[in-house]
Amino acid sequence: MFLLLSKVLDLLLSPLTWALLLGVGGVVLRRWKRLSLVSQLAALGVLYAFSIEPTVALLTRATEADAVSTYRPDTVYDAVILLGGGLDAAATERSGQPEYNAAPERMMRTFELLHDGRARQVLITAGNLDARPEAVVEADVLAAQLEHWGISPERIVKEGRSRNTRENALESEPLVRAHGWKSLLLVTSAAHLPRAAGCFAAVGLRADTLAVDLRSSTLPPAKLSWLPRSGALNQSTDMLRELAGRTVYRLRGWTAPWR
Repeated sequence: MFLLLSKVLDLLLSPLTWALLLGVGGVVLRRWKRLSLVSQLAALGVLYAFSIEPTVALLTRATEADAVSTYRPDTVYDAVILLGGGLDAAATERSGQPEYNAAPERMMRTFELLHDGRARQVLITAGNLDARPEAVVEADVLAAQLEHWGISPERIVKEGRSRNTRENALESEPLVRAHGWKSLLLVTSAAHLPRAAGCFAAVGLRADTLAVDLRSSTLPPAKLSWLPRSGALNQSTDMLRELAGRTVYRLRGWTAPWR
């Protein structure tokens, strides 16, 4: 039920949804010309506001502000925990080859850590919301990719049942205990890191953290583009969803202090 509600919440947190609703409101209220005009102008205003770089910069900076990396370069970790989210499962199923989305840095950095000997093993925790038996399981695809790149299968542990960040932590905990790992490094996108680290802390796993996929801009607003772009709208939506997700997880008691 929570997964269904989370998808509904995702839809409602999209500025595009807000603009569409306001636009429809303008049509419904056409008998009241002033209200109709206000609604339509508000729709355009929402689209514009969340499609420009200054808004994206503010939202991204706020979302990534607490993404603190505690990675220690001089430490060889027992295991690096790789969270899913970088694979385009639908495209992978169609092509038969690993197809990644706009955030492959989690996978790339994990490979580097294993290749350079900074971690002995990797725990890949990533399932799929698709319940079909033939659906692609992200953990399987990522494990095969690491093996193709030369990482020994003995160094790879997979967990392919989790469907969200809370389940990543819940399903990882018994595997960590079973393998006796003590030093852990959690690798995920900067925007996602505070919620992920909080979830793992809530189940008793306190890991060092490594933030990747940083999207914050350090440019002043005057040097950012004020022209609307679809990519900016997508990034605004992602940041809003992450901030809302943190609030929901915190209210449900699924996260704990991790620093």
